[in-house]
Amino acid sequence: MPRINLLPWRDQQRRDRKLAFFVALGAAAALAAIAAFIAYLLLGSMIDAQEQRNERLRAQIKVLDKQIEEINDLEAQKQKFISRMRIIETLQRSRPEVVHLFDELVKEMPDGTYLTSVKQTGGKLKLEGVAQSSTRVSALMRNISASQWLEKPELEVVQTKTDTAGSSFVLDAQQITVPDTEDAGAAKRPVRAAPGSAK
Repeated sequence: MPRINLLPWRDQQRRDRKLAFFVALGAAAALAAIAAFIAYLLLGSMIDAQEQRNERLRAQIKVLDKQIEEINDLEAQKQKFISRMRIIETLQRSRPEVVHLFDELVKEMPDGTYLTSVKQTGGKLKLEGVAQSSTRVSALMRNISASQWLEKPELEVVQTKTDTAGSSFVLDAQQITVPDTEDAGAAKRPVRAAPGSAK
């Protein structure tokens, strides 16, 4: 019976399998490297795109911060203008009030009484004057209480002079601020002293 040597065939088959394994391993490694390279490029492009978006966002945030700063500056300027307008309106309102105040002082002064000094601090008035008697000072205080432009009379000092007939006095009063001069007549009407009173 003839003998067939199968060892070379098996060796060849083993070498072929080993070669196929290494080829497959190399192909898998190449595919893995290609996939890794593609993933790297993809991730790099995504990172670059995100960086560009972040840069655009930072630029927009800077623009918005500048706009907010400008808005805050405009708001501060607006508040300054509003304050100035209020001051101007107050001054415009106070101009006729001064006229009414002095006119009212003349009207409310009883006979035999005159003022030597008028000082105003805000809405508070300090009146200094001379009256023939303390009764005249009382009449002045009643007239101020009933006045349209004055209120809250408070007597500080009444001093009888020895060299002249009469009494010097110091009197505090509060000025009434009327918002609208057209409504001033309806705000409060002065009540005059009775004909029999000392005026």
